[in-house]
Amino acid sequence: MKSVCVITGGGSGMGLAAAKFMPKDKIIVVTGRTLSKLEKAVQELEALGYEAYAKTCDTSKRDEVKALAEYAASLGEIKNVIHSAGLSPAMAKPEQLMRVNALGTVYVNQEFSKLMPEGSVIVDISSNSAYMLPDFLANKKTFALAETNEELFLKKSLKMSKMLKDEYKSSGLAYGISKKFVIWYAAKCACEYGKKKIRVVSLSPGLIATDMGNLEAKEGAVLLETTAEKRMGKPEELGYAIATVADERNGYLAGVDILCDGGSVIGKQFK
Repeated sequence: MKSVCVITGGGSGMGLAAAKFMPKDKIIVVTGRTLSKLEKAVQELEALGYEAYAKTCDTSKRDEVKALAEYAASLGEIKNVIHSAGLSPAMAKPEQLMRVNALGTVYVNQEFSKLMPEGSVIVDISSNSAYMLPDFLANKKTFALAETNEELFLKKSLKMSKMLKDEYKSSGLAYGISKKFVIWYAAKCACEYGKKKIRVVSLSPGLIATDMGNLEAKEGAVLLETTAEKRMGKPEELGYAIATVADERNGYLAGVDILCDGGSVIGKQFK
């Protein structure tokens, strides 16, 4: 049976870059909301020698995630899931950010883990923005509601951001909380899914020169001041890092967050 790698947000940016570093014997399924973008990505992958397919999916909707997982399973064994789909502060309002970034991660991890065999891997993409927020905003009791009471989870998670009058700052706070949730939830899943021999890891990029990253370049410029090389990351650099983490051979890497931000977070202490 062939091995399948599913990449949400795989139509461009880091997701597509990661696909290009996966082994050529894998079937690649790229997914996102825009079919034309996905079809272009498939053409690029096929030109490189991959067997690739496009499947639209809004990861903020569980039924679409479930359909995506079932489609991928019809192609072979789902051995790798790279969940890079997400929205940034410049792209959405607070509630949509939480639904896509946070609840979307719940749906992807839950629905795919039901169909993945032993030795498979889930990589959830977070952000170094999660490290910028104080720990008290990562309320574990609130985060746990994402699996039991979604509306209460959203209400409690969005309480702080609703107090901010500045629209961008309000979205920025919600974004940071959503990405802090991703790190927490990936670690939780690693402990739970480990019993089924499914490995889960999160990876937090810094400011990357993708379409999404460029939208945040003005507001995020402060993050570059403390990077080691004073620059944005390249999509192919993050793609390689993500593909490496997602490789089944990296079998003892689980339950942690890989901070891949050019030294931005750690550099603050040396500024």
